Amino acid sequence: MPLDETALGRALSQAGADADLSSHTVLCRREAGAFQRAAKSGDDLLVACTQESRLFLALNDETEGAQPVTERPIRFVNIRETGGWSRDAKQATPKLAALIAAAQLPDPEPVPTVSYASAGRCLVVGPADAAQRAAGLLADTLDVTVLAEGRSGALSQRRAQAQHTGRLTRLQGWLGSFEAEWTSDNPIDLDLCTRCNACIEACPEGAIDFSYQVNLDLCRSHRDCVRVCEAAGAIDFQREPQAVTERFDLVLDLGDTPRFTMHQPPQGYVHAGRDEARVLQAVLTLKDLVGEFEKPKFFQYKRKLCAHSRNEQVGCKACVEVCSARAIRSEADSSGGIFVEPHLCVGCGACTTVCPSGALAYAYPNTVDQGRRLRTLVASHVKAGGKAPALLLHSEGAGARMIEDLGRAARVDAAVHGVPARVLPVALWHTASVGLDLWLAAIAYGAANVWVLLTDEEAPEYRTALGEQVAVANAILNGLGYAGTPVALIEVRDARDLPALDQALRAPAAQTVRQPAAFATQSDKRATLDLAIDHLLAQAPQASDEIVLPKAGAPFGAVVVDSDKCTLCLSCVGACPESALADNPDRPQLRFVEKNCVQCGLCETTCPEGAITLQPRLWLSGAGQARKQARVLHEVEPYHCVRCGKPFGTLKAVELMMGKLAGHAAFQGAALERLRMCGDCRVIDLYSQPNEVRITDL
Repeated sequence: MPLDETALGRALSQAGADADLSSHTVLCRREAGAFQRAAKSGDDLLVACTQESRLFLALNDETEGAQPVTERPIRFVNIRETGGWSRDAKQATPKLAALIAAAQLPDPEPVPTVSYASAGRCLVVGPADAAQRAAGLLADTLDVTVLAEGRSGALSQRRAQAQHTGRLTRLQGWLGSFEAEWTSDNPIDLDLCTRCNACIEACPEGAIDFSYQVNLDLCRSHRDCVRVCEAAGAIDFQREPQAVTERFDLVLDLGDTPRFTMHQPPQGYVHAGRDEARVLQAVLTLKDLVGEFEKPKFFQYKRKLCAHSRNEQVGCKACVEVCSARAIRSEADSSGGIFVEPHLCVGCGACTTVCPSGALAYAYPNTVDQGRRLRTLVASHVKAGGKAPALLLHSEGAGARMIEDLGRAARVDAAVHGVPARVLPVALWHTASVGLDLWLAAIAYGAANVWVLLTDEEAPEYRTALGEQVAVANAILNGLGYAGTPVALIEVRDARDLPALDQALRAPAAQTVRQPAAFATQSDKRATLDLAIDHLLAQAPQASDEIVLPKAGAPFGAVVVDSDKCTLCLSCVGACPESALADNPDRPQLRFVEKNCVQCGLCETTCPEGAITLQPRLWLSGAGQARKQARVLHEVEPYHCVRCGKPFGTLKAVELMMGKLAGHAAFQGAALERLRMCGDCRVIDLYSQPNEVRITDL
């Protein structure tokens, strides 16, 4: 690859990155000697080769006088397939400088961990013959229990493992904590059966075979089997169906249909079906899942910001609906809000991307660290002389492999362009973990495009959610006059889609901001959105007072109140989790701060009169300041007490209350008139009528 040492060193200096390239020009395993000399120096080490990372780590361990990686980490960055092997390789120096600068950033802040403990208790469920074969492969490492479903093969004469027959009715849990429940309703009890085979010989219909289960469709109730099994007592046609519940650490599912149907099944559960190759791979996987394990707790949840529910009314359900691991459940009928089971969470971050309020936030890395990385990439590229940088967000797994495949194809095929010089790949744990706030921040930092590379790793829910967020982002940016398609999804499946990926990465650049932003992304999602939108508005090519947003996924908008229906009961104020709706203690008013509204819909579902509708939009009147100020949505004159004249309630509310209670037996005559009085006068009048029967006396 055409690596220009002098130009790259100059670009790194311009980008503010600290690196010594004086003697390292190959940047791969041929530099092993130079690497060992550098390892002894104690300086920070950055290796521009991810392919040989294991080699360099081993070299560091074997080099006398070198610091261990626990004291001085060694960082790796791929600049070959991502830019050096491309038709733009000679123009890729700013990109290489940006990638190297970003690779030198400190590691993300540590987060709490989630622990698993597995003692190797494994349930193998499926057809008898397949389940026993798999159990035999696992038995040398794991404590195996076989649940044979149906009459699908002979059971072993030897009780090498615990064996059950029945139908699995429930399976839940995760690695180290699965709970399985099955029902056994066959007359033969396998725990009592001695495998003497007398019942098989005695049955005149052949209803019993070496599965040791009675085929009730063939059985004609001769009960010869019961007679010959009298000593063991294993056969009882009067036995009630038995429900068995046991706990396991691991589950191997050999059924045709997976027991967990979500896109991301729990860790410790493997569905292999009847494919022998998949069964062998599953066996190897499960054997490694014995011991104690940890993973990061990928999310942070702030219940007070959650817009899911209030008073058993449900508003925003975005996180519950998008979670492909079914790790999130609603608690609207109990404590309110949601609950995220950290043992089921796989760290995709989709819930944090669709959360409009920021109640759910991605923790590893957090938005502050991730924003610093995006800003470093874009700023370093521009400072080193690059133009219109495009960020390509991709997964560390299939996405990274697709980009590497494209680079290798460009190396040998003149028809393949490779990753263009302006495209900066950004590896993420999962592509769904970065959303609208960081996309808009990246555009504010000077990126021309933000592209999200989707492969077959992404669940359908993620594709839908990301598509909705992309539509919102482009509506905002196009509404502000930024031409082109700043944010887009690039969908590929496998190597056959490389030509499509190659073409997509050469899409024209969208319009960039005149002056890049310098703000730092915040831990609070709404704060980052406000900073990004304020900067984009200040740099906007065209003025706009209002941008209509798509209804799906819109985190901004207005509340529209039908004044003919609204009684100013203020139920909506109590339901609003974001303080977007408020009352006025001095006057009957409903006030609204549009900046705070997350379009959760709780006000709409709570309103007893159906007077509220939502209007997704971004209101930018007054240079964006109007949306930050409280405005009155509805106001009426107060109703005055008929006895003392003190204002209380509203005319419409009092009249509505009297109309609804006029026919009630407890509100007749003077009792109905008291509804026109304030609370104090109502009590005085009630106790000034000594002969009147009061409800409290009944």
